[in-house]
Amino acid sequence: MKPVKIAMMGMTHGHTRKYYQTLIENQKLDWVASCAADEAAKEVYELYKTGVPCYLDPEKMLSEHPDIEAIVLASANEKHFEEMKFCAERGIHILSMKIPTFDMAEYDKMIEMVEKADIVCQIELEMHYNPVVKRLQQEIASGKLGKLLAVQATNITLSPVWAFPWQGSPEASYGKRVPLAPGDKRFRGGALCDHPHIFDLIRWLTGSDFDTVFAQVAPNLRRELEVEDMLMAAGKLKDGTAFLFDPSWSRLEERLKVPAPGWEVFPKRMEVNLTITGEKGMIQCDCFGPNVYHNGAPNDRYTVQYTYFDEWVGLIDEFVDCIRNHKQPKINLRWHKRTIECMNACYESIQSGKTARV
Repeated sequence: MKPVKIAMMGMTHGHTRKYYQTLIENQKLDWVASCAADEAAKEVYELYKTGVPCYLDPEKMLSEHPDIEAIVLASANEKHFEEMKFCAERGIHILSMKIPTFDMAEYDKMIEMVEKADIVCQIELEMHYNPVVKRLQQEIASGKLGKLLAVQATNITLSPVWAFPWQGSPEASYGKRVPLAPGDKRFRGGALCDHPHIFDLIRWLTGSDFDTVFAQVAPNLRRELEVEDMLMAAGKLKDGTAFLFDPSWSRLEERLKVPAPGWEVFPKRMEVNLTITGEKGMIQCDCFGPNVYHNGAPNDRYTVQYTYFDEWVGLIDEFVDCIRNHKQPKINLRWHKRTIECMNACYESIQSGKTARV
């Protein structure tokens, strides 16, 4: 199979650096170029010494590399619509970061232009390719747990805002300034916007869809942020399954401008833990275990190092397969729309103080 000529655009997303090794090593790809949002993003990109040229103008990148077939949109949420439009108008396949947009009218336009251009648009929700999640799906599908009753999940991390400032900006993250609730000085666009994974996984694992949700925020750990960093959401699916989600930035961090060892303060930079309860039994899993516990560099303090499964390998393999064989990816714009609608419903519940229907 001919390798797909691929590029990256934006270079400001927290997942940007996670693609570098996969794009270089995957024999199904030929990574030919990158395009940074600005000089600051280009400077950080160049620290990783990929050997792949980086531009500041996407038109310049395409003029130098007219054979680009696909682009990874590694940018702030507010940039996705224009970047998708740029790609669709040129027939370039898209791998988008996890939040295409929170503006549902804009979302529908994305679907329309992608389908009109007949291109692949895959959304990056890498937990689908996590081996622990795959095993969990098999156990649920086997019927061992019986009818599912409840799902409890955490998607808790440190806050990325110091390294990726747009994630602390209501406009850049959520798309506009919308107050969280009457009398609350914070705005939509924080931890909830960073953690769609568990909202997506419950639909995939159960085969059901959202019905209602109730969400609340807590006082921020980081008082200077304009956006929420602590929240919980509870609700029910259409099949009656209850859920309780914690998508908070509840892990602490050093305020590094470039992620590096020592970023986490306590105790672990990321956790995705699931508890699935059925009529016949229950199962718990740590999607990023086993852990290594150590005291050491760079700050001579207790650190929990999680096991990193490179989900991007499976994600990229599917993307290439969809491009070459004209397939629809599992996580496409139409599938992902319901996840975004539930996240918006969480914000509506926070604003009203009542349960919201999805």
